[in-house]
Amino acid sequence: MSKNNTFLCISFYHKGEDFLKGCKEAGNTVYLLTKKTLEHAWPREFLDDIFFLDNDENTPENFSTMAKGLAWLLRSKKIDRIVALDDFDVEKAAFLREEFRIPGMGQTTAKHFRDKLAMRMKAAEAGIPVPPFTSLFHDQDINQFAGEVAAPWIVKPRSEASATGMKKVNNVHELWEAIHGLGDERHNYLVEQFKPGAVYHSDALSVDGKIVFCRISQYLDTPFEVAHGGGIFRSATVEIGGKDDKALQRLTAKVMKAFGMQYSASHTEFIRSNEDGKFYFLETASRVGGANLAEMVEISSGLNLWEEWAKVETAMVSGTPYKLPEIRNDYAGILISLTRFQHPDSTPFEAPEIVWRLKKDYHIGMILRSKDSKKIKTLLDDYAEKVFKDYHASAPVPDKPLD
Repeated sequence: MSKNNTFLCISFYHKGEDFLKGCKEAGNTVYLLTKKTLEHAWPREFLDDIFFLDNDENTPENFSTMAKGLAWLLRSKKIDRIVALDDFDVEKAAFLREEFRIPGMGQTTAKHFRDKLAMRMKAAEAGIPVPPFTSLFHDQDINQFAGEVAAPWIVKPRSEASATGMKKVNNVHELWEAIHGLGDERHNYLVEQFKPGAVYHSDALSVDGKIVFCRISQYLDTPFEVAHGGGIFRSATVEIGGKDDKALQRLTAKVMKAFGMQYSASHTEFIRSNEDGKFYFLETASRVGGANLAEMVEISSGLNLWEEWAKVETAMVSGTPYKLPEIRNDYAGILISLTRFQHPDSTPFEAPEIVWRLKKDYHIGMILRSKDSKKIKTLLDDYAEKVFKDYHASAPVPDKPLD
């Protein structure tokens, strides 16, 4: 008979309800650390207690406050595992694990899943192709990079998620203008060559250092184009068992091994360069993908990444084998857009392939499923044209991602 284990989950964004549900249904005690403004957003039936932190920034002062709070809790409660449900909380969880010697990903490994500079250095070290890049630490390195690597370039933050905070520059003057504009924060950024191409995402589960599930999809408009060009967010499952699928399954496994992943969900992005046709690693995260991609993966495969991640964590702490459920190989596609209407009428989109609709003010979104990948792509193209014409609105890039 397995003992009751206690999980402390951390999320300062409202996501991961299915993880909390899966964790509780597996017989665990579940605590949540979040911010006060989200107090009533969470399903309390899956939580044994909830704690709040006023400041969610990853600063030494905030880490000290967290440590004091957890030290107080540990006087009367036992914590077996700490799980970060959002990108911005990975560092919090890693710090607390190390501070209180709780098993799981420590700060060094966590850096590979949060710090885009650390990611690129580790990937390059492991022989995984990455676009040419450099840190912004040393002026001479930057000038050497600009002299050797053809523009355009992307200046991007090392620890933001999605396309937040990125800036495309076209020459040395624009590059230095962007760098000087960062002031004392420049060390928190990097610059890399902008490689036009198709962007793919890999959504996976790892157990005992091996990937047990991986679904490959392609963004039909890249996250950068959506965030900076007011585009419509779309993604679709690639041909299952096809050339791209096999190549990216192998690359995902190589990334997870190089980065020291043992057990978790992960979301990894690659680009196939228009210039040479090769796949390049862009970034990864030790969490479930945002922007409703988890729902798309579930509709394609039948696997709920949040719930399965909770089962994986439970199996690891309990020392019991994890068994992957039966996987379905359907094709799925997603379309999401901001709209001009608070409650847009989605009834004109009536294809029987639509199996999920987004319910969110000033948004329109849907997920489609079919046995035919071409059918999905055709419908997504048709619907994107209609959404752009009759519904679409755009907004400035947020300081932090909304998902």
